[in-house]
Amino acid sequence: MTAYRTIVVGTDGSNSSYRAVDRAAALAADTGAKLLVVCAYQAPDPRKVEAAQDRLGDDVGYQVVGANPAEDTVRTAHDRAAKQGAKDVETLVRDGNPVSVLSKVVFERDADLLVVGNRGLNTLAGRILGSVPAEAARKSSVDVLIVHTVS
Repeated sequence: MTAYRTIVVGTDGSNSSYRAVDRAAALAADTGAKLLVVCAYQAPDPRKVEAAQDRLGDDVGYQVVGANPAEDTVRTAHDRAAKQGAKDVETLVRDGNPVSVLSKVVFERDADLLVVGNRGLNTLAGRILGSVPAEAARKSSVDVLIVHTVS
């Protein structure tokens, strides 16, 4: 078996997802793989944006919508990955459903490993509605590492 060349890790800014980033970064450091840190976000509803701007004013309304939180998330994840020794780290922020976004990045970048945290696997909502790690594992065309990040 050859070492992984390109690793994709998903993060949503939660402590759990950052632990998955740490594990993926350590693996990338050990194997010399490229690490792609991905954060998916949902585009805001224009009506909700307008309502927020009405309440908060034009100067601060933009801060609660859009990709800004996702950009902050991947910036933090990039710093954590560097601390784990990952040398080749790229961050991506994409609009869309997390599993669809991760699958698309894996395909587009010819990745050979997808890393996600286990948050949601053991919750009632996760069992009824499905969870990102379970769905990602089910739909992935490459190896999936589900990192134990929460009990």
